[in-house]
Amino acid sequence: MNDKVSTPAGAEGNGRRIKILLVDDHTLFRSGLKALLQRQSDFIVVGETDNGLDGVKLAEQLKPDVVLLDLDMPVMNGREALAQILEAQPDMAVLMLTVSEDGDDLVECMRLGARGYLLKKINTDFLLSGIRHAVEGDSVLSPEMTSKLVMKIRRDRVEQSSPASDVNSLTPRERETLAWLARGVSNKEIARALDLAESTVKVHVQSILRKLNLSSRVQAAVFAVEHHMDRP
Repeated sequence: MNDKVSTPAGAEGNGRRIKILLVDDHTLFRSGLKALLQRQSDFIVVGETDNGLDGVKLAEQLKPDVVLLDLDMPVMNGREALAQILEAQPDMAVLMLTVSEDGDDLVECMRLGARGYLLKKINTDFLLSGIRHAVEGDSVLSPEMTSKLVMKIRRDRVEQSSPASDVNSLTPRERETLAWLARGVSNKEIARALDLAESTVKVHVQSILRKLNLSSRVQAAVFAVEHHMDRP
């Protein structure tokens, strides 16, 4: 394929717009997705490719704000590409955009550091909102996948220390922060609600994840709901 890597002219110099890289081997889907995103005044598609290996290279070259990454692709699959992208650029927002509803795929991608896991059948508004939230540092997840994540966490907790002892290690402020995480809000919104600096909230979130042995805000939100800690 001659069109597998594309970087549009004029992509540079648009720092006020969210720069997006598309990595998906389905040309028709990628074209439609690009057209949709380009219609948003705050988005710009800075590059696209049909395989994971070139996706890793373009992520390094173009420094996008968000990478929309498929799972099943030739040359290098989405999991390998995700790991390599985040190894080089740990803070990059990578959203898996896939047809796979497999719980193991979901958990593995979140474990590797994906900012979110979205199914291709989601509606347009959810996708656009998810991209914007990811740039703000939030985790996003297709609603259908939440129950799969809950089941996986439940299985994992059985093999770990008692949840009660983990919860007891949280400070009162961390408990408050955890309750707000369960609502899916950003650090900025939590900071406003608790009258804290956004940087302080970020420290609390990192401490919560460490103490509860969780790897993402999504997992923290699920934990809060499971353990009835979702009320501020």
